[in-house]
Amino acid sequence: MTKRAYKERFYPTPEQAELLAQSFGCVRFVWNNTLAYRTEAYQQRGESISHSAAEKRLVALKVEYPWLKDVSSVILQQALRDQKAAFDNFFNFQIKARYPRFKRKDGRQSIRLGRCLTSTWTSRLIGLEGLMG
Repeated sequence: MTKRAYKERFYPTPEQAELLAQSFGCVRFVWNNTLAYRTEAYQQRGESISHSAAEKRLVALKVEYPWLKDVSSVILQQALRDQKAAFDNFFNFQIKARYPRFKRKDGRQSIRLGRCLTSTWTSRLIGLEGLMG
């Protein structure tokens, strides 16, 4: 299986820019909240939080913070997968990666959409889940 990535530049409408900003904020919140939860669990109880436990906790976060339901669940789950990969790299002594860091609002913002890109290209427009109405 070959991995394929696309890097594109697009100019969002004001509505899409607002949704992107909201998506960035939600992903950052889920990442930081889960990282704090994992760090606290290890420091206080010596407990390691598994990826499946973090994903189950995402459901509870959506109940506690209803605004997380306004964005695609795919990007929130992808943030947890990225955090799992960051921890896997941290515990792999051959890679020598640092402990995962908290995300900041300033600087480069990004989300990973996984495979939710639609396969239809219409007049040079690409449909992204949650960004097309």
